[in-house]
Amino acid sequence: MCGRYVLAQAARFERELQLARVSWSFEISYNVAPTQSVPVVRAVNGEREGLMMRWGMIPFFAKGVAPKYSTINATIEKLDNGAVWRGPWNRGQRCILPAAGFYEWHLNEAGEKHPFFIHLADQEVFGFAGLWDRSVRADGTAVESCAIITMPANELMSRIHNAGNNPHRMPAILQAADLDAWLKGGAGDARTVLGPYPQDVMVAYEVSTRVNSPKNNDERLIEPVRLAQ
Repeated sequence: MCGRYVLAQAARFERELQLARVSWSFEISYNVAPTQSVPVVRAVNGEREGLMMRWGMIPFFAKGVAPKYSTINATIEKLDNGAVWRGPWNRGQRCILPAAGFYEWHLNEAGEKHPFFIHLADQEVFGFAGLWDRSVRADGTAVESCAIITMPANELMSRIHNAGNNPHRMPAILQAADLDAWLKGGAGDARTVLGPYPQDVMVAYEVSTRVNSPKNNDERLIEPVRLAQ
């Protein structure tokens, strides 16, 4: 799964993602956590729009009430038939969650879990492939929410992410050239761009367990553990 990630400056995302409209407002974050409001990019009338959504899907049929089970990650294997995912997928409600890096946890031989920070050598900022949905509460107010798509891990991420209920998986990271296909293409084109990101351009190293708490949010979280201690 992907349960924590890092946000860069809004201006950098706006420049790199070539947004036509922006209504988002957020600060740099080194420890984005589920249920928080996060920046999202979607296509509206053929143009890219940046806005804020809740991270953790609230399906349209839930009447604005968050499910008791986790909906932060949409597994690629269930996009077509999962109760929460098939509606947004069939309606083409695809989005991009901008990021500068993310965390995964590794279980070592001593049975200890340690976080690793992962970022890309070929993209300083990048986008997770995601889905979004809109659900209306009983009082008529609407909430828009999103989820990051996950898939079987490449070799590097499989070695790192070996713990938890869903080990050996990784977030679907989009190539820079595939953003339009994901946001605007048909279902077939969108599915084609979903693949494990090349491991030879991924950089990973162990970081402090301070990242385990969402209360900690500073630049030291992404320092290699030997420097952060």
